[in-house]
Amino acid sequence: MGVNLKDIVPKKVVDLEYLKGKTLAVDAYNALYQFLAIIRQPTGEPLVDRCGRITSHLSGLLYRNSNLVELGIRLVYVFDGKPPSLKAAEIERRRTVKEEAAIKYEEALERGDFEEARIYAQMTSKLEDYMVEDAKRLLDLLGIPWVQAPSEGEAQAAYLAIKGDVWATASQDYDSLLFGTPRLVRNLTITGKRKLPRKKAYIEVNPEIIELEQVLGELKLTREQLIDVGILIGTDFNPDGVKGVGPKTALKLIREGKCIENVLPKLPAGSFPEEPAKIREIFLKPDVTDEYRLEWKPPNVEGVVRFLCSERDFSEDRVRKAVEKMVSAYTETRARGTLETWFG
Repeated sequence: MGVNLKDIVPKKVVDLEYLKGKTLAVDAYNALYQFLAIIRQPTGEPLVDRCGRITSHLSGLLYRNSNLVELGIRLVYVFDGKPPSLKAAEIERRRTVKEEAAIKYEEALERGDFEEARIYAQMTSKLEDYMVEDAKRLLDLLGIPWVQAPSEGEAQAAYLAIKGDVWATASQDYDSLLFGTPRLVRNLTITGKRKLPRKKAYIEVNPEIIELEQVLGELKLTREQLIDVGILIGTDFNPDGVKGVGPKTALKLIREGKCIENVLPKLPAGSFPEEPAKIREIFLKPDVTDEYRLEWKPPNVEGVVRFLCSERDFSEDRVRKAVEKMVSAYTETRARGTLETWFG
């Protein structure tokens, strides 16, 4: 779900060229779920190999990374670890949503409503352990580094940005702002022309950059207060938030009350059963690690072909073309005398 700050944070729309030469820490689970949702067959089924193993996420990783690397954008993928105990309610909510969507998907198929079926199919996406391992294996073969977070991937990605190891985090969710990332890039993995659900219309999706310093300045908040705004709206650690309180109302309440502890006594009794201090602590002192090494390597072309084509039934011609674009990008970088940009 993530915290809904969409209506109150300032953002700058850019094109992909703006990100050339920059290093981004990608929320891996967020990106993989996007690929699983978007890359599907006409009736909603994901792409699979001859053994029935889902490959939509691998297709997304290969072709999206190929395009981004060709543009000179460096990527680091950050994978989730063990979720905080306070996330249990959100995990259960997501499971319920998927189960309900699966029922509606089957009903839509029976009616022959394939467009509706596809919408519900996207909501059933589930990231299995083998899919995560396949993703890591492909990233290794592509020469793209990845980091295993001890807990929340967005917290670890934000930590990389805070340390200056990357320029920004990349995710569709706004949570990394609460974790302290200096910059957030949205729409990185879905940039391009996208069809609007249930409509015969398309929109052009471009990257958005959100800078934490600008957010705090324009909203006249401290980071701690921004976290409190998020808690009132609802986060992954208290998904219900406060009933009837949206982003603008939450912002007004925190501006007036200065902190959530001063706001809660003014709300109806029982409207917020959680302890806000525990939720705030997750964002201010997340479980992160320094045990990682960021090293970009040239793609292993034959290794990628063996994995995706021999084992996962991808088209060899398309795979080779995608990987060769990445090889060309590395070669061009070396020719410009900036080898350290990729390997240093």
